[in-house]
Amino acid sequence: MDIWTILQFIFFFGLLIFIHELGHMLVAKAVGIEVEEFGFGYPPKLAKLFTWKGTEFTLNWIPFGGFVRLKGEHESVDEPGGLLNAPKWKRFLVLIAGATMNFIFGIILLIVMFSVAGGQDTSKVMVAEVAPNSPAQAAGLEVGDVITRVGDYDIASFEDISAATSKYLDIPVELTYERNGISNTVELTPRSNPPENQGAMGVSITYPVISLPFGESVSQAFKTFWLQVKTTLLIPVNLIRGAISSADARIVGIKGIYDIFNNAAQMDQTSPVATGFPIYRLSVISMISIAVGITNLLPIPALDGGQILFLAIEAITRKRIPEKVALLINNLFFYALILLMVFITIQDFRNPVLGP
Repeated sequence: MDIWTILQFIFFFGLLIFIHELGHMLVAKAVGIEVEEFGFGYPPKLAKLFTWKGTEFTLNWIPFGGFVRLKGEHESVDEPGGLLNAPKWKRFLVLIAGATMNFIFGIILLIVMFSVAGGQDTSKVMVAEVAPNSPAQAAGLEVGDVITRVGDYDIASFEDISAATSKYLDIPVELTYERNGISNTVELTPRSNPPENQGAMGVSITYPVISLPFGESVSQAFKTFWLQVKTTLLIPVNLIRGAISSADARIVGIKGIYDIFNNAAQMDQTSPVATGFPIYRLSVISMISIAVGITNLLPIPALDGGQILFLAIEAITRKRIPEKVALLINNLFFYALILLMVFITIQDFRNPVLGP
């Protein structure tokens, strides 16, 4: 493992947690709920840094993420200025603020990524990698070549090249590509039985990157954000319908997320699309930030979404769930989530994630 990549991953993952907790704190202060402590890192406490508007800011021994401690968060007796004594709409805003901050941070990263590195031209197909000893290598294809035609097929999408390749398996076919603005034609034979982890031609493909004006970068960032949210929420439906496989819907833990980040770091170093800018790492960090926000809003006790569910029940019944009952439910689900994460992490080691 590359120690520099590990340190980057620890920093960015901790930053996402810190941003999440910062959202809770800022909204709590904005709506008049007292914040007793905001910690950099996790306890035990190393030192008190300063006090600001009644909030103690502390530095803690575990240098990862952060936490916020609100007044009256768990006490059975409501305290003036405390969370449980606040109107329901204020409590809702505080609970949703952490995920909202993760969403905002993810969108900002996407805007930066699209502004600096551009967006993808989905009307063209570019060679991202050429496998050794493959038909593509024998034909002289190189990374960065734009494939425009395969046999009788004009190529303008991944689907086009997939259809063309399937038609000409084990049959010599002419392939036309552009390199540095010059069109060239070569002949190759797609394989019906390629080596493991190789395609019929022996190429990995992507879309070329084009520059985007700032306004379009913002638009593209929001489209990408919504696509991730929609795709995530539709996973159970698509699994039931058989539209995706269980492998494609696989949940990953910290180890799996690190594997994705590490692969993105390697792609940033080798891909012609990256051009010295950490496009793939930014993309992964944005994806993780948005995923953290979505996960925290799931109606599972021990998560923010579970507390929002309790709040909704309270609004409907006009009775607060007894503190002991809520604490018991939260603890049970907390330990269940810990066991789930242990299981997922074991799977990450047994079956590592191969790509971002």
